[in-house]
Amino acid sequence: MLKGLLATGLVATLFTGSSSAQGGGGGHGPFRNSRFVVEIDGIATASFSRVELPAITIPDIDYRPGTDSPTARKLSGINEHAPVLLERGVSGDFTELYEWFKLAERGQLDEARRAMAVVLLSPAGEPGVRWEFRNAWPSRYVAPTLDGGSNEVALESLEISHEGMERVQ
Repeated sequence: MLKGLLATGLVATLFTGSSSAQGGGGGHGPFRNSRFVVEIDGIATASFSRVELPAITIPDIDYRPGTDSPTARKLSGINEHAPVLLERGVSGDFTELYEWFKLAERGQLDEARRAMAVVLLSPAGEPGVRWEFRNAWPSRYVAPTLDGGSNEVALESLEISHEGMERVQ
Protein backbone atom coordinates (compact mmCIF):
# COMPACT_ATOMS: atom_id res chain seq x y z
CA MET A 1 0.00 0.00 0.00
CA LEU A 2 2.83 2.43 0.82
CA LYS A 3 4.26 1.84 -2.65
CA GLY A 4 0.90 2.85 -4.18
CA LEU A 5 0.73 5.99 -2.05
CA LEU A 6 4.29 6.93 -3.05
CA ALA A 7 3.32 6.59 -6.68
CA THR A 8 0.49 9.09 -6.18
CA GLY A 9 2.74 11.51 -4.32
CA LEU A 10 0.48 11.47 -1.24
CA VAL A 11 3.11 10.14 1.16
CA ALA A 12 5.71 12.61 -0.10
CA THR A 13 3.23 15.41 0.54
CA LEU A 14 2.42 14.15 4.04
CA PHE A 15 6.04 13.82 5.11
CA THR A 16 7.57 16.85 3.41
CA GLY A 17 4.68 19.26 3.87
CA SER A 18 4.90 20.29 0.24
CA SER A 19 1.17 20.58 -0.25
CA SER A 20 -0.10 24.02 -1.18
CA ALA A 21 -3.07 23.37 1.11
CA GLN A 22 -0.77 23.20 4.11
CA GLY A 23 -1.11 26.76 5.33
CA GLY A 24 1.20 26.34 8.35
CA GLY A 25 2.78 29.67 8.13
CA GLY A 26 1.37 31.13 5.00
CA GLY A 27 3.37 28.65 2.93
CA HIS A 28 6.49 28.82 5.11
CA GLY A 29 6.43 25.30 6.54
CA PRO A 30 4.55 23.74 9.42
CA PHE A 31 2.79 25.59 12.22
CA ARG A 32 4.82 26.63 15.26
CA ASN A 33 3.61 25.34 18.62
CA SER A 34 3.82 28.72 20.36
CA ARG A 35 0.73 30.48 18.94
CA PHE A 36 -2.61 29.11 20.00
CA VAL A 37 -5.96 30.02 21.50
CA VAL A 38 -8.23 27.99 23.79
CA GLU A 39 -11.98 28.37 23.29
CA ILE A 40 -14.41 27.36 26.02
CA ASP A 41 -18.07 27.53 25.04
CA GLY A 42 -17.09 29.57 21.99
CA ILE A 43 -15.24 32.24 24.02
CA ALA A 44 -11.58 32.53 23.04
CA THR A 45 -8.89 32.99 25.65
CA ALA A 46 -5.19 33.30 24.91
CA SER A 47 -4.22 33.37 28.56
CA PHE A 48 -2.73 29.86 28.71
CA SER A 49 1.03 29.54 28.42
CA ARG A 50 0.95 25.80 27.77
CA VAL A 51 -1.58 23.34 26.40
CA GLU A 52 -0.90 19.63 26.31
CA LEU A 53 -3.19 17.99 23.78
CA PRO A 54 -4.22 14.45 24.67
CA ALA A 55 -3.43 11.08 23.20
CA ILE A 56 -6.30 8.92 22.02
CA THR A 57 -5.73 5.21 22.37
CA ILE A 58 -7.70 2.31 20.98
CA PRO A 59 -6.58 -0.59 23.18
CA ASP A 60 -6.38 -4.00 21.60
CA ILE A 61 -7.88 -7.06 23.23
CA ASP A 62 -6.59 -10.56 22.62
CA TYR A 63 -9.38 -12.99 21.80
CA ARG A 64 -9.17 -16.64 20.87
CA PRO A 65 -12.04 -19.10 20.59
CA GLY A 66 -11.16 -22.51 21.95
CA THR A 67 -11.38 -24.07 18.51
CA ASP A 68 -8.89 -21.68 16.86
CA SER A 69 -5.15 -22.04 16.50
CA PRO A 70 -3.05 -20.82 19.45
CA THR A 71 -2.65 -17.36 17.89
CA ALA A 72 -5.01 -14.76 19.32
CA ARG A 73 -7.11 -12.40 17.24
CA LYS A 74 -6.99 -8.69 18.02
CA LEU A 75 -10.23 -6.86 18.79
CA SER A 76 -10.59 -3.18 19.56
CA GLY A 77 -11.46 -2.10 23.09
CA ILE A 78 -13.11 1.04 24.39
CA ASN A 79 -11.44 4.23 23.16
CA GLU A 80 -9.38 5.97 25.82
CA HIS A 81 -9.15 9.77 25.76
CA ALA A 82 -6.43 11.30 27.94
CA PRO A 83 -7.23 14.70 29.48
CA VAL A 84 -6.21 18.09 28.10
CA LEU A 85 -3.74 19.99 30.30
CA LEU A 86 -4.08 23.78 30.46
CA GLU A 87 -1.38 25.77 32.25
CA ARG A 88 -1.08 29.50 32.91
CA GLY A 89 0.57 32.07 35.13
CA VAL A 90 -1.39 32.94 38.25
CA SER A 91 -3.33 36.18 37.90
CA GLY A 92 -6.49 37.72 39.27
CA ASP A 93 -8.61 36.82 36.24
CA PHE A 94 -8.77 33.05 36.82
CA THR A 95 -12.03 33.28 38.80
CA GLU A 96 -14.35 32.15 36.01
CA LEU A 97 -12.24 29.09 35.20
CA TYR A 98 -11.93 28.21 38.89
CA GLU A 99 -15.71 28.49 39.28
CA TRP A 100 -16.04 26.09 36.33
CA PHE A 101 -13.84 23.64 38.26
CA LYS A 102 -15.96 24.16 41.40
CA LEU A 103 -19.10 23.13 39.46
CA ALA A 104 -17.48 19.79 38.66
CA GLU A 105 -16.14 19.45 42.21
CA ARG A 106 -19.69 19.85 43.57
CA GLY A 107 -20.84 17.06 41.25
CA GLN A 108 -22.79 19.36 38.92
CA LEU A 109 -21.38 17.77 35.76
CA ASP A 110 -24.42 18.55 33.61
CA GLU A 111 -23.75 22.26 34.20
CA ALA A 112 -19.96 21.85 33.97
CA ARG A 113 -19.81 20.11 30.58
CA ARG A 114 -18.75 22.56 27.87
CA ALA A 115 -17.66 22.59 24.26
CA MET A 116 -13.94 23.31 24.08
CA ALA A 117 -11.44 23.82 21.27
CA VAL A 118 -7.73 24.47 20.91
CA VAL A 119 -6.84 26.44 17.79
CA LEU A 120 -3.31 26.65 16.41
CA LEU A 121 -2.59 30.03 14.85
CA SER A 122 -0.49 30.95 11.82
CA PRO A 123 2.36 33.49 12.20
CA ALA A 124 -0.13 36.11 11.00
CA GLY A 125 -2.55 35.15 13.81
CA GLU A 126 -5.05 33.46 11.50
CA PRO A 127 -6.82 30.29 12.75
CA GLY A 128 -5.25 27.11 11.45
CA VAL A 129 -5.53 23.61 12.81
CA ARG A 130 -8.36 23.14 15.31
CA TRP A 131 -9.00 20.38 17.84
CA GLU A 132 -12.52 20.20 19.29
CA PHE A 133 -13.49 18.43 22.52
CA ARG A 134 -16.97 17.16 23.39
CA ASN A 135 -18.48 17.53 26.86
CA ALA A 136 -15.30 18.92 28.42
CA TRP A 137 -15.12 19.59 32.15
CA PRO A 138 -12.30 20.34 34.59
CA SER A 139 -11.36 17.21 36.53
CA ARG A 140 -8.24 18.47 38.33
CA TYR A 141 -6.92 21.81 39.52
CA VAL A 142 -3.27 22.18 40.52
CA ALA A 143 -2.27 25.26 42.50
CA PRO A 144 1.23 26.71 41.98
CA THR A 145 4.35 25.59 43.80
CA LEU A 146 5.70 28.59 45.66
CA ASP A 147 9.40 29.09 46.42
CA GLY A 148 10.77 32.21 48.11
CA GLY A 149 14.22 31.58 46.60
CA SER A 150 13.00 31.40 43.00
CA ASN A 151 12.11 34.08 40.49
CA GLU A 152 9.97 31.91 38.20
CA VAL A 153 6.35 32.59 37.31
CA ALA A 154 3.79 30.91 39.59
CA LEU A 155 1.84 28.48 37.40
CA GLU A 156 -1.55 26.90 37.96
CA SER A 157 -3.14 24.24 35.80
CA LEU A 158 -6.44 22.64 34.94
CA GLU A 159 -6.85 19.11 33.64
CA ILE A 160 -9.84 18.84 31.35
CA SER A 161 -11.65 15.53 30.90
CA HIS A 162 -13.72 15.10 27.76
CA GLU A 163 -15.72 12.57 25.78
CA GLY A 164 -13.86 12.78 22.51
CA MET A 165 -11.52 14.87 20.42
CA GLU A 166 -11.73 15.66 16.75
CA ARG A 167 -9.15 17.39 14.60
CA VAL A 168 -11.27 19.62 12.43
CA GLN A 169 -8.64 20.98 10.07
